[in-house]
Amino acid sequence: MNTAVKKTPALASRFINGVLAIKPLANLAKHQARQMMIKRAEKIGVHWLKEAQTLQARDWQTDLARVQNPQLTYPEYYLRSFHAYETGNLNWQAAFEVESAAYAVHAKIWSNAGAQGDRMLRQSYHDVLKQQIPQQPQDILDLGCSVGQSTFALQKVYPHAKITGLDLSPYFLAVAHYRSTQRHANINWIHAAAESTGLPNASFDLISIFLMCHELPQAATRQIFAEARRLLRPGGHLAIMDMNPKSEIYKKMPPYIMTLLKSTEPYFDEYFTLDIEQAIVEAGFNVPTITANSPRHRTIIAQV
Repeated sequence: MNTAVKKTPALASRFINGVLAIKPLANLAKHQARQMMIKRAEKIGVHWLKEAQTLQARDWQTDLARVQNPQLTYPEYYLRSFHAYETGNLNWQAAFEVESAAYAVHAKIWSNAGAQGDRMLRQSYHDVLKQQIPQQPQDILDLGCSVGQSTFALQKVYPHAKITGLDLSPYFLAVAHYRSTQRHANINWIHAAAESTGLPNASFDLISIFLMCHELPQAATRQIFAEARRLLRPGGHLAIMDMNPKSEIYKKMPPYIMTLLKSTEPYFDEYFTLDIEQAIVEAGFNVPTITANSPRHRTIIAQV
């Protein structure tokens, strides 16, 4: 059965899409979304602007040269505007601000969590991993590792594992490399597309995808699942943590907030209408388990 057919977004979602198709309104929404995040970060004690200025003051050329693959061709979907940055993740500003943005976005998951919301979210994911994957993985791949927050968190949970972080943004990876030198962490950073990693067959026990699928068109998601199946050893696991489309929070989200969210997430509808369970099975995995790990997130685990 071919699951490439997309479901049609709901009427309210289509109305928001129509608003965002008007460029001045889309730009205004992006600006408002960004300002809301910065204000929230500062309110919880995360100094977004100061931290970005501190990172910007460094000379990043050595870090960039260590991780960048100059031969890499970026897929078309990655060249769109993301998270209120016109060039998406392919710029220094996005790389310097992504950590602060994570703290701001996750501050509201649990009441009064504040800056601890991000840590709590990652912990909730790892709790599910440890419960459902009792054996210790020896080789772990963090797909879409960004600046390494998810990678360092995995290393803390599995300190004896060999860990690889892979991302499409060389700017993100340069910051990840810098952070790993600060932490004295031995992590292999790879600049490649998650759907075409170039890594050997059956070379990992665990592949983790943390908050990446909602940033992908459905076709790319399916290609990444197939690549993960190729990379995993027999008995290995694919673990995904992302937004839960079945959460009541998204169903009840006010149109204004939904507009701001969708203005920074161009593939939001594709993610929310994807039958992810079926896509995983079609990639060659066993039927996955799906566990709510926060009021608005889910963890999906599938075994080869």
